[in-house]
Amino acid sequence: MNICVFLSAADLDERYTRPAKEFAELLGKGGHTLVWGGSDVGLMKVVADGVQESGGRLLGVSVDFLAAKARAGADEMVIAKDLAERKRLLLEQADAVVIMVGGTGTLDEATEILELKKHGHTDKPVVLLNTAGFYDGLKEQFRRMEDEGFLPRPLTELVFFAEEPVGALAYLEESRGIE
Repeated sequence: MNICVFLSAADLDERYTRPAKEFAELLGKGGHTLVWGGSDVGLMKVVADGVQESGGRLLGVSVDFLAAKARAGADEMVIAKDLAERKRLLLEQADAVVIMVGGTGTLDEATEILELKKHGHTDKPVVLLNTAGFYDGLKEQFRRMEDEGFLPRPLTELVFFAEEPVGALAYLEESRGIE
């Protein structure tokens, strides 16, 4: 399975890097391919290292202005002309999406895939990995959107909230019929 991971390129605390590395190792050991923003810095590097070290493939989609930070040892690297093209290419390559901790770019990517799902333009499974309660506030906001009629589909059809890496990958594999 090609699993797109949206996440930060920042250098982060161990409470975020440890679960990210754990997920990456599970992904690699499962024989999956990481589809990610291609950067070889911060949390993106942690995840790419974990996948590669445990036998998975790396498919990166970087962007022109960040090409200098692209990972040299990826199995495949595409350079998009801008962020919109990068996001489109990432989603095209993905069989499933995992949203890890991140900033405004990660949030933009997360809301785009959820909007596509909301309108029936994709049925790819989406997991929000709520490491260290990072997305508790967003989860609450999504529930409010659902409760007050802003979502035409149940929240559970749009996104699965996982608290641990093993639950995130198990959900994706189950949703894609992988034993």
